[in-house]
Amino acid sequence: MENPAKAEEDEKMSLEQAKASVNSETESSFSINESMAAPGTGLSEKTPICGQVDTPKKRRVFEDAHVKQSSSCGEDTPAKKRKLDAEVIPEEEDSSDDEAISKKRKMETDDVPKDESSTGDGTQKKRKIELEDVPEKQKNLQEGHGSTVAAHYNELQEVGLEKRSQSRIFYLRNFNNWMKSVLIGEFLDKVRQKKKHGITVLDLGCGKGGDLLKWKKGRINKLVCTDIADVSVKQCQQRYEDMKNRRDNEYIFNAEFITADCSKELLVDKFHDPEICFDICSCQFVYHYSFESYEQADLMLRNACERLSPGGYFIGTTPNSFELIRRLEASETESFGNEIYSVKFQKKGDYPLFGCKYDFSLEGVVDVPEFLVYFPLLNEMAKKYNMKLVYKKTFLEFYEEKIKNSENKMLLKRMQALELYPANENSKLASEKVDDYEHAAKYMKNSQVRLPLGTLSKSEWEATSLYLVFAFEKQQ
Repeated sequence: MENPAKAEEDEKMSLEQAKASVNSETESSFSINESMAAPGTGLSEKTPICGQVDTPKKRRVFEDAHVKQSSSCGEDTPAKKRKLDAEVIPEEEDSSDDEAISKKRKMETDDVPKDESSTGDGTQKKRKIELEDVPEKQKNLQEGHGSTVAAHYNELQEVGLEKRSQSRIFYLRNFNNWMKSVLIGEFLDKVRQKKKHGITVLDLGCGKGGDLLKWKKGRINKLVCTDIADVSVKQCQQRYEDMKNRRDNEYIFNAEFITADCSKELLVDKFHDPEICFDICSCQFVYHYSFESYEQADLMLRNACERLSPGGYFIGTTPNSFELIRRLEASETESFGNEIYSVKFQKKGDYPLFGCKYDFSLEGVVDVPEFLVYFPLLNEMAKKYNMKLVYKKTFLEFYEEKIKNSENKMLLKRMQALELYPANENSKLASEKVDDYEHAAKYMKNSQVRLPLGTLSKSEWEATSLYLVFAFEKQQ
């Protein structure tokens, strides 16, 4: 586990300076150093990574914002060369079991929501979300981009298991779901070391309820779900009601559901019990939407942390700003990506601490503007709410650490979070590009391993390796 004191030293910067910089309209930039990029990533081996890069326009680098070469910052170092190409792990089950799984992609785990024909008022009735024309959407974006995010997720259609299983990013989504499962499980265990019963959780950005079964499995007592998208909240609530109505005699937590823009609205005013205290706040793939401004990022943090009990945790996943900028600087244009994801910035060179917008799209799932989250600044801002960084890890670092646990490895298999390679006669690979599996073919030739292997295509790995996991603890 990362040493919090070292993390603070490595990422030290003054919040007051940051606010002064923003208020005086002084743009700040990330400092980036040079190192070797891992082979097989589609990135240049001379990709700027970790020191200041000379550009045609001289950058004004924020004082004290320089991040040292350290694994705690998610940066590459000469001592520890990152393996950014897709990871490969041997499957430990026999081939007959793998063949049965390959015939039909079937979710076998309680950590993946079952296909449900009923999705609540949001889909049973005609949706009241009016699809505005393009000029109106542009107006909303200028006024604040929360309405754009809400509209995007409200318009997303709920699809069945069969259709999800045919998605090009089927394994990528399962892998991300596994990452969340392991992160949530880890901190539920930490909470239980402090209290045995009555665990209360805030799911900040709950979406359609993809983590409900994780909380059920974790046997929590109370869950508050909140999201900016009203249709998503209704579907989340319906999914919860369906879980309650199943006759499996299993315990189910109490829950309440709130539609709110947590970067602009104070949640404590909306809770059934304004004195409620949480043991965990989970914010999965959401916090980056709040970094449009200091005020929004700060209110999001307040909602996440203010009602945490001492010893409680704020955990989540968010894009790794250093990795995004590294790939942008390596690109010849203002964009980068592959056939399943794309990232497009407005320009290179200057990256303000707040409001540094980019367009992100992921096949069939996300197509909405986001904002860079400069993590050293987030770390400083969190201190205002008496939060201390427990750790920050890239997805690769987190995966390599957690896969050593046998239970996590079995969960990875049950959730079908990795694709079987090579494919057998009854299945086909998710990607039709031959070079998407060069890493697996090379590993297979150079290692004494049992086949088939478990892997992600290179395209999927390039997408998921944009992210990091984080955890903060509320101090006494």
